[in-house]
Amino acid sequence: MPVKDEIEGALRAKFEVVQLEVADVSEAHRGHAGFREGGETHFDVAITAPDFTGMSRVAKHRAVHAALGPDLIARIHALSLDISD
Repeated sequence: MPVKDEIEGALRAKFEVVQLEVADVSEAHRGHAGFREGGETHFDVAITAPDFTGMSRVAKHRAVHAALGPDLIARIHALSLDISD
């Protein structure tokens, strides 16, 4: 399963998602640290879910990382997050 799909599945399983966009932007980082042939190393995630209401920015990021889990996070070099409630 593509990493993009794993990210989407994990976030939808954990949060009451209103809007979710996951983009593999790995190709834009060709030649940079962490890039691997085939991509799936750099992702932009925009998520909106009421679960994040009242959380600080750091708490939101920690919640997303926890939802993805250490195994998936270890396979991602860069993860840009845009989180709203």
